[in-house]
Amino acid sequence: MTLRLQVHDDVACVTLANPPANTWDAEHLSELVLVLEHLADQAEVRCLVLTGDGPKFFSAGADLHQFDHGDRARAEGAMAQFAQAYDQLATFPMLTIAAINGYALGGGLEAALACDLRIAEGHATFGLPEARVGLLPGGGGTQRLPRLVGASWATRMILLGERLDASTALTIGLVDRVVDGGSALTTAHEWAAKACLASPGASAACKRLIRQSAQGNLRDGLADERQAFADLFGTIDQQEGVRAFFEKRSARWSA
Repeated sequence: MTLRLQVHDDVACVTLANPPANTWDAEHLSELVLVLEHLADQAEVRCLVLTGDGPKFFSAGADLHQFDHGDRARAEGAMAQFAQAYDQLATFPMLTIAAINGYALGGGLEAALACDLRIAEGHATFGLPEARVGLLPGGGGTQRLPRLVGASWATRMILLGERLDASTALTIGLVDRVVDGGSALTTAHEWAAKACLASPGASAACKRLIRQSAQGNLRDGLADERQAFADLFGTIDQQEGVRAFFEKRSARWSA
């Protein structure tokens, strides 16, 4: 496998190792789907960190050899794999963090967009260059990027082909934090440890509602929020959480 999986202290780290640029192809996307399905069934996994191997590339995106032919059906099949893998990443029940250790281009940036949070090293570069080879960002880029940074910046990146440095990415909200080179993964694990302090059920419900807020209307979202609160109330973990608060200790979650 070219995806390396390590699980430590409730945190799963998935590393894309496909030199030289950590590109995605059918094999790697299928591996990602299998890894996510496996991790979703592991009660001990509370957070997922996605990163790239080496100091230069998070991921340069799709391997363009997948599209160096005239077969439309094959191209549609490839994009269906991207959609399946990235949608599964976006709907993973626990917090997902992209530790961006270098270039995040095309489908590589789209993988980061499918995560909940993004930490970038100072030398990271971001771009969606697909239009310059006659294609478009088909792994969610035209939909997730505008929701994150607004239509204007998304247009500049997609139609003008602008590449952003880490500082600009932070300013426009594309990433949540910029760190020194070589420390994105460490910072991601620090954030994951904070996330693990919350109960698994509450975390999953909060993530679902936050994601839903970007697509649904406010009235329905507020109703769903109240229902989710009621569903959590009275559970073993809710009772343990309140008890731990009053006893001034860390909660011991059931999962």
